[in-house]
Amino acid sequence: MNLTPGTLCVLIGPPGCGKSTFAAQWPDSWRVSLDTYRTLATDAEYDQSATPVAVQIQDLVLEARLSRALTTIVDSINLHVHVRAGLLARARYWQRPISAVLFDTPLATVEEQNAGRDRDRVVPQHVVRQLHQLLPTTTQLHAEGFTTVQLASDTTPAR
Repeated sequence: MNLTPGTLCVLIGPPGCGKSTFAAQWPDSWRVSLDTYRTLATDAEYDQSATPVAVQIQDLVLEARLSRALTTIVDSINLHVHVRAGLLARARYWQRPISAVLFDTPLATVEEQNAGRDRDRVVPQHVVRQLHQLLPTTTQLHAEGFTTVQLASDTTPAR
């Protein structure tokens, strides 16, 4: 997958679908992740009580990177319309292209991958199922304003 320099690339999918593995193909400095920022705040990436602080950190990093036209990968679930709307607004403000990668991983695969995580990283199965139901369509993502939309199943790990 090739990204135009300065692109804000938003990964979209439930826990366990492979977003972080996919994001690992790019330099660490390109990636912003609520899990990382929750870990910085609490030493536990899945401590949801730290999400408000993690969002503040993510917002600061996004502003810094977008203002400098640096390619940035948002490695979080991004399944809620209001979250994507905020990311789209930031990209528009800084006049940056914004790309979505939709993880169309089947629910059975997501559940299997989630169950195979380290014990402290496993997301409850009912939560994974609820979040999987929130997956938008590519048509919806285009209508929201993403410059490009790709299915993760169609991408190749090239930069």
